[in-house]
Amino acid sequence: MSLQTSPSPSLNKETSLLESSVSDYMRLLKPGVMSLVVFSGLIGLLLAPGDIHPLIAAIVVVAIAAGSGGAAAINMAIDHDIDAVMTRTQKRPIPKGLITPADALSFGVIISLLSVATMFLAAGFIPAALLAFAILFYTLAYSLLLKRYTDQNIVIGGLAGALPPLIGWTAVSTEISIHPLLLVLIIFLWTPPHFWALALYRSQDYKKALIPMMPNTRGILSTKKHILFYSILLLPAALSPYFSGLAGTSYALIAFILSSIQIAASYKLLSSEDNDKALSLSRKIFGFSILWLFAILAFLYFDRIALS
Repeated sequence: MSLQTSPSPSLNKETSLLESSVSDYMRLLKPGVMSLVVFSGLIGLLLAPGDIHPLIAAIVVVAIAAGSGGAAAINMAIDHDIDAVMTRTQKRPIPKGLITPADALSFGVIISLLSVATMFLAAGFIPAALLAFAILFYTLAYSLLLKRYTDQNIVIGGLAGALPPLIGWTAVSTEISIHPLLLVLIIFLWTPPHFWALALYRSQDYKKALIPMMPNTRGILSTKKHILFYSILLLPAALSPYFSGLAGTSYALIAFILSSIQIAASYKLLSSEDNDKALSLSRKIFGFSILWLFAILAFLYFDRIALS
């Protein structure tokens, strides 16, 4: 699928790296998304058994951040036709003509290569290979293929965003145990209801851009059912660190309460027959899901400290 869109009037051949501001390039890195990626990677690093020098730990976190940012910049270069159509993304640097797609792509590739090289030098082959895989999966599998051709884009593509805890863990311990894989599972199952909630109240935007998001391919009711289904799956996933011995009772209680709130909100969304109320609720679920993941990871770490 390709989008036939006219370039932004301000996007011309004279646009160059020198004419673009530092802030324009920083926006390519999607700092809001990066913060959650970095936080989840940091939690994986802190929970891993073994010791790591504080300087090496800081370098690992920076490498994860750079990998996330580099992948985001490549994604924006690939999605420049889509971003020019969608209201939510029209103010990004490329649609506004502040940066050319070619410059954004070059910037993203350079940052990505540096992030993987830095990770390799600081922490070894395994975390560097995982970081490289996450970048390639997000930019090639998700951005080029999944996003444009299937409404399961978020489900499959969510693997890339779920890997940072495993990357952080293997930077400390080369053994890949069940514990970091459970963290990956939590984020993997969290991603679909999070983004489908966004897709519900942005469905016209995605429709205009010809992106096959579930509300436009299977309908609003089916999307609501999928949000509830994955929210229910999140409950045992969130409790799995307790049952695996990674976390204690206090974490399990918090995880149960937060996940129950998510399920209750998703059920209310499914039951809502008023379209305006449903769209408003989906926006709230989207926002709450971000807080949910931050809280789950934070309480997991604090509970681990209490147990040690």
